[in-house]
Amino acid sequence: MSNIKITCVIVDDEPMALNLVESYVEKTPFLVLKKKCSSAIEAMEFIKQEPVDLLFLDIQMPDLTGLEFSKMLPKETRVVFTTAFDQYALEGFKVEALDYLLKPFDYAEFLAAANKANHWFTLSKGKTQNEVSEGKEFLFVKSEYKQLRIKLSNVLYFEGLKDYIKIWLKDNPKPILTLMSLKSLQEELPETQFLRVHRSFIVSLKNIEVIERSQIIINDQRITVSEQYKPAFLEFVNSNSI
Repeated sequence: MSNIKITCVIVDDEPMALNLVESYVEKTPFLVLKKKCSSAIEAMEFIKQEPVDLLFLDIQMPDLTGLEFSKMLPKETRVVFTTAFDQYALEGFKVEALDYLLKPFDYAEFLAAANKANHWFTLSKGKTQNEVSEGKEFLFVKSEYKQLRIKLSNVLYFEGLKDYIKIWLKDNPKPILTLMSLKSLQEELPETQFLRVHRSFIVSLKNIEVIERSQIIINDQRITVSEQYKPAFLEFVNSNSI
């Protein structure tokens, strides 16, 4: 289950429709309502000041229709159309709407559309976070009242010891000790460069010298691959074997 929060705005010129969709948003834990707007022009002014992730957008409105408005939105803002007229469905998909709710719709239909949006934003934001991690070349870690800059290319492996981590580096017989959990560290590391292979170890994949049965040898250190992490490790080995 995703833990992301999706900020949203409801746009509809009918007060009853606004209130109904508001009640649906309030029932949905991952949606955060930022504003209700009775026109596309009002919504446009709000979004200029405070960008949001998602619009629940009526199509037939005076002055500026939902379809016209959707073409003016920044690409990161997505739309779920809400309308009483099914002839707009094709146009809705042409502007890459995430979904199209035909009035009157109940909460189950609304939730299905919201879940589709949740899935899209989970993939989108997850991809962005992974891209940021993959571009990392170093970490700052606190050790002995200093912030040390650790080049990831110099790391052999990380060893967890209760609330501490030992960072073993190339050409450095003594590890760096820092107060941190392996779980939180793992979230910061590039997935293509480091792999957790044991409750107490994250290894640098490029620095593995030998694999012997269920053990990895790095710089003469033998590290056992535990059953929990073996599937991911075997996938790495198989994808890099000839």
